[in-house]
Amino acid sequence: MRVKHTRGRVVDVTTLDDLDRRLAGGARALAGWRLVRLDLTDRADALLDRSVQEALFLGCTFADGDAEAVRRAGGVVLPTIPDAPVDPYRASLYAPRELYDTPRYRDSLDARAYAWSQGHTGIDDQLAMDLHDHSVDVALAGWLRGRSVVGVMGGHSLERGSEQYAAAAHLGHGLGAALTVATGGGPGAMEAANLGAFLADEPTAAVDDALARLATVPSFHHSIGAWARTAFEVLDAHPGHESLGVPTWHYGHEPPNPFATAIAKYFRNATREAILLEVCDAGIVFLPGAAGTVQEVFQDACENYYGDPATIAPMVLVGVRHWTEDVPAWPLLQALARGRAMEPHIHLVDSLEEAVATIRLSRRDDGSQLGR
Repeated sequence: MRVKHTRGRVVDVTTLDDLDRRLAGGARALAGWRLVRLDLTDRADALLDRSVQEALFLGCTFADGDAEAVRRAGGVVLPTIPDAPVDPYRASLYAPRELYDTPRYRDSLDARAYAWSQGHTGIDDQLAMDLHDHSVDVALAGWLRGRSVVGVMGGHSLERGSEQYAAAAHLGHGLGAALTVATGGGPGAMEAANLGAFLADEPTAAVDDALARLATVPSFHHSIGAWARTAFEVLDAHPGHESLGVPTWHYGHEPPNPFATAIAKYFRNATREAILLEVCDAGIVFLPGAAGTVQEVFQDACENYYGDPATIAPMVLVGVRHWTEDVPAWPLLQALARGRAMEPHIHLVDSLEEAVATIRLSRRDDGSQLGR
């Protein structure tokens, strides 16, 4: 069942000045607070004078005995985890240049995080990955507040310069004018949709110019660094419009595309897949794809099949021949939807213009307001 994250009130406290200000302001209960990497060696008395039940102390430093006192009082104290290349307690989503932080990709945070995830399987390493994914999850929930999200799903193998890549870019451009576009954050159709959304505030000609520049490096297979550099050339030439990428380090051979202005990157692919589908409250457009896209189609269909009518979001499959002959998912989707509340919300179209129009019409039909 498609639902929104509801974690209650979360307060991130990342500086001692902020902590002192909140305590001086009369806070008596710290439930929902996340105190991150603070030196609390002389703050224990002030904290224990209040309720610390359901408060998280992440990577904080305590004087001898104080951490145990906080635990006995109901706080959750998690230690600093050495040697992890990522911050397990990060409070925000990734920016593209944060992942591509070095001239050579193999030295970048993105590459180092993947290598670490493959070579470190100890308990502390697994804990660091789980804490990291939880922190990204919390940061994503905050980022999504006030945004309406439409997903674009499609194959990772589309190359820049192809007609299909250009079509996916124009789809993202059309959807991004009214909604926040979300993709799996990788290359191919995902990159193209994020590219189009990035240029959503500019005319179509800007998309065509960007496509021509990107086509000089069609794929990341020869050099991820060169592939990423052409993307950053486009990024640097435009102010840009926000969109979301939700990639995973599970697929180390698929680098994240830089056109997603906010990147929720997870170690756990199962978590990432569920989250990506869940956040798309305005519906999902499925471009032609293979096994991975088919899995996403029916994972989304399952949520709609069992969902409350108020939570059902439209599903738009693009490519009549592909979805009825090449990969005949549409007949099965029709059979599943027949007689269910989801039936009027599944659509098969043959053009990207139809896909955009279908999503926009669905938004109007449910009373939502389009536009930023």
